Amino acid sequence: MFSITVRDHIMVAHSFKGEVFGPAQRLHGATFVVDATFRRAELDDDNIVVDIGLASQQLGELLGELNYRNLDEEPAFAGINTSTEFLAKVIADRLADRVHAGALGPSASGLSGISVALHESHNAWASYERSL
Repeated sequence: MFSITVRDHIMVAHSFKGEVFGPAQRLHGATFVVDATFRRAELDDDNIVVDIGLASQQLGELLGELNYRNLDEEPAFAGINTSTEFLAKVIADRLADRVHAGALGPSASGLSGISVALHESHNAWASYERSL
């Protein structure tokens, strides 16, 4: 399996409901380093997984929709604990939508999967992997 990974970051504010979250139940900020990995079994005719420039651009645009936002105020997340794991899935699913819409170029049609990892720090992160 071949893969490429592109990286960006987001800064958000949010709070959680539930005692398991302790002090994170209060509004707090989070900065995530975001890695998006694109996979395919065979390289395309140009010997690439996907256009790395388009992958970087699309990840950046997608994250721009979340960056510097209070996620508690976003209608799409109303009543939802926007945990790191949950956000990894949201980003992976939104990237998949962009792949299916052709935003990552024609070679992206050969992708078999995407995984997204959100790094909260150098020693803690969460990820989500999905098929295309």
